Amino acid sequence: MPTLLPCDENNTPIPALRFKEGGAHVINVTATSTRNVTAFDKQTRVISLFATGPVHIHFGSSSVTTTSADHYFPKGVYYDVAIGGNKTAQYSHIAVVSADYDCDLYISEKQ
Repeated sequence: MPTLLPCDENNTPIPALRFKEGGAHVINVTATSTRNVTAFDKQTRVISLFATGPVHIHFGSSSVTTTSADHYFPKGVYYDVAIGGNKTAQYSHIAVVSADYDCDLYISEKQ
């Protein structure tokens, strides 16, 4: 079923999702791969990320890990990421490792 989203002045749809109650996560990021303790809700299709330092990330199941060979995510960028939906399997966890120094990764589930 299609969803109508508000559009900006260039007629580009603006993602209008609300924060999920109880869907805030914080991961203390170090040189060792760490993942979110609580799985993302099965209804969550989009998460927002914000890191206070540069990190590497990898999505997967409750056993996911990451290394410096995985996707780089920069410091200070607020970014929405799809974690499933439609005909794709949903990721339940994100693993993160520091790219330079210890920091925090803030995650918000959206519905």
